[in-house]
Amino acid sequence: MAQKNNTLDVATRERTGTRYARRLRESGRMPAVVYGQGGDPTHVSADAIEIVNTLKSGGHVLDVRIDGGKTETCLVKELQFGHLGDNLVHVDLARVNLDQVVTVNVPVTLTGSPKAAQADGAMLAVIRSEIEIRCKVRDIPSEIKADISELEEALTIGELNIPDGVEALLDSEKHICHIAFQAAEEEAEGEATEADGEGAEPEVITEAKPEAEGDEG
Repeated sequence: MAQKNNTLDVATRERTGTRYARRLRESGRMPAVVYGQGGDPTHVSADAIEIVNTLKSGGHVLDVRIDGGKTETCLVKELQFGHLGDNLVHVDLARVNLDQVVTVNVPVTLTGSPKAAQADGAMLAVIRSEIEIRCKVRDIPSEIKADISELEEALTIGELNIPDGVEALLDSEKHICHIAFQAAEEEAEGEATEADGEGAEPEVITEAKPEAEGDEG
């Protein structure tokens, strides 16, 4: 079921560039840009802790309020990380309308511990931690949950409880996870490598985005 959008308050910033962006981050602000839907790109900043917590909660769609004005519905389009890949340095927010159909990745949350994985030589192999879906912006789920307590062999995409109005784009027979054994470990790793290639973040907005700012890209 779609979640209520979080509201993110942002402030416009007149300056751009690497040095200014670094000073913003040192002060606890996160540089970002809002663009799309025929509007001019607006360079903004947001409270770093607030935006990171919002993203961790699984929010794909935000109601963005610029300088205390009216809110605009925005899709989290791209996250840019530092060169070590462990710290968020910039966020791209694309304006959308709630009835617009988009393609996004959503996490799959597994709950429970399968008894089959407790057998000698057995282990739970998680092949995909997220799946690619297509739906209206208003219907984007924050996550898709699956209880694997009774899992005996494999959980496929087709067996997930996917909300109405949401379409999974990968083959329904693709595995989310399965019980693997030591002898089959190499085969499981090979499928995981293939899954990495399929899991690249899709483009969801066709409008061109503004150029990145120095090390923010």
